[in-house]
Amino acid sequence: MIETFKNAWKIDDLRKKMLYTLMIILIFRIGSAIPAPFLDPTKLGAMIAEQSANGGLFGFIDVLSGGAFSRSTLFALNISPYITASIVIQLMAVVIPYLENLAKEGAEGRRQLNKITRYTAVGLALLEGYGYMKLLKHAGALKYSAGAEGIFAQFVIVSCFVGGAMFVIWLGERIDEKGIGNGISMLLFAGIVSRLPSVVATMYNYLKLATKGGQYSIYFITVPVIVVLFVVVVGFIIVMTEAERRIPIMYAKRVVGRKMYGGQSTYIPIKVNMSGVMPVIFASSLLAIPGMIAGFVAPKPGGFWDGFLRLFRYNSFTYAVVYLLLILAFNYFYISIQYNPIEIANGLKSNNGTIPGIRPGRPTSDFIAKIVSKITFIGGIFLGVIAILPIAISSITKINVALGGTTVIILVGVALDTVRQLESKMMMRHYKGFLE
Repeated sequence: MIETFKNAWKIDDLRKKMLYTLMIILIFRIGSAIPAPFLDPTKLGAMIAEQSANGGLFGFIDVLSGGAFSRSTLFALNISPYITASIVIQLMAVVIPYLENLAKEGAEGRRQLNKITRYTAVGLALLEGYGYMKLLKHAGALKYSAGAEGIFAQFVIVSCFVGGAMFVIWLGERIDEKGIGNGISMLLFAGIVSRLPSVVATMYNYLKLATKGGQYSIYFITVPVIVVLFVVVVGFIIVMTEAERRIPIMYAKRVVGRKMYGGQSTYIPIKVNMSGVMPVIFASSLLAIPGMIAGFVAPKPGGFWDGFLRLFRYNSFTYAVVYLLLILAFNYFYISIQYNPIEIANGLKSNNGTIPGIRPGRPTSDFIAKIVSKITFIGGIFLGVIAILPIAISSITKINVALGGTTVIILVGVALDTVRQLESKMMMRHYKGFLE
């Protein structure tokens, strides 16, 4: 990876793209540090810190935003409206024929889908910004809460949040256009990486407690074990992200005019982790709703609702089991809407392609569907293990792991995609062509 960046830096065009991307990330981080007006974010920090410790939705959003959410800055919403809008449009494309046709119309169709996604993101940003403002008001963080001044302050706060979210989306698009690409993911990556210093400081504080002896001496063992496990998990994620099942394909020879086509063998690659981190985000967002309700309502201690909501606390066994089942379910659902074995089988049949030992048509689609089902199950178990491992570590060691499995998958996935994009751009520039 380091060698790839060094080689890319030597190429003038790629060096400009990398510097442009770094400039956009710098602007993004500056905006994440500018507080929104009429707010006192210190009163909100304790609430979100508690939710972060208990696996609440606000804690998860705060990690993705690099702490901008808990500090109530201009970029507090980060890219969460755009991510939610993308998920909604992808799901709606399955049931709405118009969106489905746009997805099949190539570059122009994708451009129209991106425009619809942006408009949807604006609407979601308005809803999220208003909800976040109500949360700030509930926490007593608004400097004005009554009369005309209060209404004006709330309008300005929501406008700042919505404008900040749209500006972040615009920054991501600039990286796609003039930078090294993968803009939205790069900003998400930058927000998560900005939390690393606080994670290192937390581990250091645990080691300082270990020097006091007594009940804290166990930290001399647990902290190094967590660091080693983190390295192992990163390696495991890289291996599983790159892993794929290859289905062999043979193309029959055919004569067109005076030329002969076909006769070669190739394969269909099926990634083990085809859905990426999306099932984990779906599942964690859904399971964070009870914690969010508890933060708003504050049920009576010892009552039924208090006991029910405690079942879904971050470090409970019930949470881990339901989390794993939801990840498996969402993984199957997400792949089912993106991978159609019948279309693949029809495409092979129309191009005289066959799988050795499998008849064309229905038997081919059934064979591909069976393989995809097995790979989907393996990928779902992989995502579930990575997502649940930090919960198990926190329960055993009593140490809050700030960077959970979801964020680690995002970090590794974005890093691998960036390296692949740089390698492809370098290959394009070093390709000699048939005229040389």
